[in-house]
Amino acid sequence: MPDYDVLCIGNAIVDIIAQCDEEFLETNGIIKGAMNLIDTQRAELLYSRMGPAIEASGGSAGNTAAGVASFGGRAAFFGKVSNDALGEIYAHDIHAQGVAFDTIPLKGEPTTARSMIFVTPDGERSMNTYLGACVELGPEDVEADKASGAKVT
Repeated sequence: MPDYDVLCIGNAIVDIIAQCDEEFLETNGIIKGAMNLIDTQRAELLYSRMGPAIEASGGSAGNTAAGVASFGGRAAFFGKVSNDALGEIYAHDIHAQGVAFDTIPLKGEPTTARSMIFVTPDGERSMNTYLGACVELGPEDVEADKASGAKVT
């Protein structure tokens, strides 16, 4: 019998979700309803300006693994985080969902990926995503025995 029902490989991104008004979007040059890839400096600037937020593990592959686990399936995920506070949040959240996540964190730069999601009163989401450490995921991070021991990869 396979060790895992599903094994996912992808971007380990922490979603940082905050409410905002239209003025905040305009003041910060954020295009309403769009997803923009941003660099480190822009990520730090937007984070310093955002209000109270909820932080949770995200990224489509990690979310898929969490979904499988929440329905009782055995799931594993390979994605790269950094050895920082957001990396710890990511690992905590995905483990709490019952997903096997053992990728060794990156030491130093770049920092853990994050998607700052600004939600306006009408429910529209505007995403500004910094990919950070997740682009450092390489073949050496994927355990061959774990990958071969999955029904679906």
